[in-house]
Amino acid sequence: MVVIDVASGPVNVFTPDEALGAAVDGLAAGEVDRLFTAHNVRALGGVSLRPLSYSLRTELAIEAWHWGQEGRWSDAVHRQGYWISSDHPRRPVLTGWGYGLPRRGDSVDQANDDGYSRLDDGSASTFWKSNPYLDQSYTHAPARPQWVVVAFDSPRAISAARIRWARPFARRFRVQHWSGVDPFDRQGGWVDFPGGSITNGRGGHGVLTLVATPLTARYLRILLEVSSNTAPKGSVDPRDAMGFAISEVGFGVVDDAGRFLDAVRHTPSGADQTAITVSSTDPWHRASDRDPDTEQPGFDRVFASGLTHGLPVMIPVGALYDTPENAAAEVRFLKRRGYPLRQVEVGMEPDGQKVSPEDFAALYVQFAAAVRAADGPAGTATLSLGGPSLQDAVSDTWLDADFDHSWTRRFLVALTARGRAKDLGFFAFEYYPVDALCGPLDKALMAEDARLGAGIARLRADGVPAAVPLVITEYGFSAFSAQGEVELPGALFNADMIAHFLSLGGRATYLLGYGPSRLFEPETPCAGYGELMLFGGDPDGQAQWPTPAYWGARMMTTAWVQSGGLRHALYKAAVDGPSGVAVAAYPLARADGRWAILLINRDPARPQSVQFALTRGGDRLARGLRGPFEVLQYGADQYVWRPDGAAGRPTRNDPPRAFSQAGDRILLPPYSLTVVRTTAAQASVM
Repeated sequence: MVVIDVASGPVNVFTPDEALGAAVDGLAAGEVDRLFTAHNVRALGGVSLRPLSYSLRTELAIEAWHWGQEGRWSDAVHRQGYWISSDHPRRPVLTGWGYGLPRRGDSVDQANDDGYSRLDDGSASTFWKSNPYLDQSYTHAPARPQWVVVAFDSPRAISAARIRWARPFARRFRVQHWSGVDPFDRQGGWVDFPGGSITNGRGGHGVLTLVATPLTARYLRILLEVSSNTAPKGSVDPRDAMGFAISEVGFGVVDDAGRFLDAVRHTPSGADQTAITVSSTDPWHRASDRDPDTEQPGFDRVFASGLTHGLPVMIPVGALYDTPENAAAEVRFLKRRGYPLRQVEVGMEPDGQKVSPEDFAALYVQFAAAVRAADGPAGTATLSLGGPSLQDAVSDTWLDADFDHSWTRRFLVALTARGRAKDLGFFAFEYYPVDALCGPLDKALMAEDARLGAGIARLRADGVPAAVPLVITEYGFSAFSAQGEVELPGALFNADMIAHFLSLGGRATYLLGYGPSRLFEPETPCAGYGELMLFGGDPDGQAQWPTPAYWGARMMTTAWVQSGGLRHALYKAAVDGPSGVAVAAYPLARADGRWAILLINRDPARPQSVQFALTRGGDRLARGLRGPFEVLQYGADQYVWRPDGAAGRPTRNDPPRAFSQAGDRILLPPYSLTVVRTTAAQASVM
C-alpha cells in the first residue's frame, strides 16, 4: 500500500522549468560541431529536460578558459600573461578553449589527466607558482600559507630535501611529514622536521638537511609562509611577485659520500612522476598553451541551438585557474547579448582538487564581487551566485591537521568571517554515489534512500542555511563507465534520485551526459562497457538509439510533471507491506489538480503490487485515489541489452507502455518505472 500523507502538507513545491534540467560540457576537439546539429537538437528536445546549465571542463583540467577567442593578454607583445576574453567580439562566439598552465604544480587533474607537475618534471627552466589572487593585495585579509605536498606510493626513508627556488621564493617556510596512517586520518598531523624550519630563506638551490637519522614517511609538505615578493628579471606585472615559486623539489637521503639520493621521480609525465599536489596555481599562460584536444561550446552556439528552450541558463565562471576580470567580461558579454541568465556557478570541484576551503572562499569572494559589478547597479542585478560544486554532498579535507575536517563548514565559516555569506545564493554539488557498478545493482539502488538522505542531512549539519537552495549540477549512478548505466538500473537510479532529492527540499537537478556518446571500457572489468548518456551515437556523433535513461527522463518530464513554470506539490509517501523495501513512491499534486505518482520497483526479479491510500492526521481516509488511472510503464518488456564490448547495443528498445487501469491495484514489473495519473482533478497545489 502506498500511503500518501496529505495532512502534513507538501514536502516541496517546485516548478519543472527549474527543477528538471540537463547540462552541456566541454568535449573532445571537433565534437562541439558534431553535437550541435539539427538532428541531435531535435533528439535531445524530445526528452524535455528544459532548463540548461553549462559545465566547465577547463576548471577540472587545470586550464585557463578563453570563453571567447577574441580578447587581450596582459603582455600583448609576447601574447602571454593573464587573458580577458572580449565582451565586444567582432565574430560569433562558437567555441571556447582551455589553455594549459605552464606554472602548474599538480601531477594529476580531474579531466583528461594528461598534464604534469613542473615541480618534478626534471627541468630547471620550468617552475610552479601559486595563485597571485591569494595575495593580500587581492584578498584584503591576512596572508594564508601556500603549500606543496609530495606523496610517495609507499613510505620512504627521508633525511634531506633539495629545493631549487624560482622567484618569488619563500623567506620563511617549513618542511614537514604527515604522522597519520592515511590522508584522512583525523589523528594525523603535520610534524616539522628538526632541520626543516627556515626563517631567513634566500632562494637559490641546495640540499637542506632535515634530520640526522632518516625517518620513514609517505607524505611530505613544504609549507610556504612568507614570500620574498621578488619577480623574475624583466617582469613588469605586479602579479609575478606575488605568492611563491619553486622550480624543482626532491626528497631523499644523503649517503656517506655526501651525495643526495633523490627518492622523487622527475619526468614530464604526470602518470610517471612522483605525485605532487599544490595549494593553488598561477593562471598565467601563453597563446602556445592552448589544449588542442578539448573545447567548450561557445555561448552564441549554445543559446542559438534551441537547447535552452528560451529559459534562463546557469552559467559558470572559472575561479581556480582564471581571473575575476575574465569572469566579469563573460557576464557583460552575455547580458549585452540579451541572453536569459539565472545563476552563476563559481568554480568547479575545488574539494576534488585539494584546494583548501579557506583559499577557495578568498577566491570566491573576489569572483562574486566581479560578477556582481558586471551584473549591474544595485536594484537592477538579476543573477544569483553559488557554488562550490563539490564532488559530493559530503566532503572532508585531505591531509589536514585542523580539528574540523568538514570542507563545507569551513568554507561557510570563511565566507561569514569576510562578511560575504550573502554571496552564496545557492549551494551546488555533484552526485555520483557508486564507484564500481559490478554484479547485481538492486542493493545499490535500494541503498540510495539512506545515502542521499544522509548527504543532505550532513550539508545542513555543516551549516548550509535552510534558506539557501540546494542544486545538483551533475548526477549519475557512477562517475565511471559501466554497463548498468545503459540498462534499466541507470534509468531507475536517475528517476529515484531526482524525485528523492526534490522530496528532501532540493531545488534543481542537471543531467550530465546530455549528448549522444559511445560505450567506454570500464575502470573495473566486472562493470562492463557503458556510459552516462541519453543516446548511443553513430560514428558521426549523431543520436542513433535512446537509452533507458532517455525514456525514464521523458516519463518524468511529460507524464509525472506538467512541463512549464507551473507549481507542483510533492508529498511524502510510505510504502507498507512486503513492497516497502523494493518500491519507492513519489506522489505529486500537479498544477492541473491531478495526482501523478512516480513508482520505482528496484527489485530485479519480483513484481510488486500496490494500491493507494490517503491519510490525514494519522487516519486513513475512507477513499483513496479514485480510478480510472492513466498508466505509463517501462521495464524489461520494453528494453533488452546485448553486451558486446564497445559494440554493445539494445536488441529491444520500445517506448514505455501506456494503458488505462480501471481497478485500484497497480502491478509493477521487476526493475521498472511507472507513472500513475488520475484522470480527473483530485488534488490542489499550494
